[in-house]
Amino acid sequence: MRSGASTNNTIIGQIPIKETVQIISAAGNWVQITNASDGFKGTGWVSVPKLGLTTRGYGTNGVNFYVNTSQQSQKVGRIPANTAVKLLGCQGDWAQVEYQGVKGWLTRKDQCGAALTSCS
Repeated sequence: MRSGASTNNTIIGQIPIKETVQIISAAGNWVQITNASDGFKGTGWVSVPKLGLTTRGYGTNGVNFYVNTSQQSQKVGRIPANTAVKLLGCQGDWAQVEYQGVKGWLTRKDQCGAALTSCS
């Protein structure tokens, strides 16, 4: 975790692997996080490729992901429930993800808050 959104900023702490964090803002390929469930206590910046995300949809056929940050946009596909996806970025309550080589956007309700990270 760094003091700002760049590798030029000071390292201020570490978050153990598989910890839950809350994303509070985004700047390019960086997200500002807080509320790590263990390890570093405070707020700092992490490079997006260092984080992960899991889908919700428990007891369903999975969740839809979309071309852009609107449920009225075209659906890119469906991701099975409780599936790890690659987090690419965040915009508001939406998470941009990659699943099996396909990129799209997940709504807040379809992001698992108990995964490696949660966007907000």
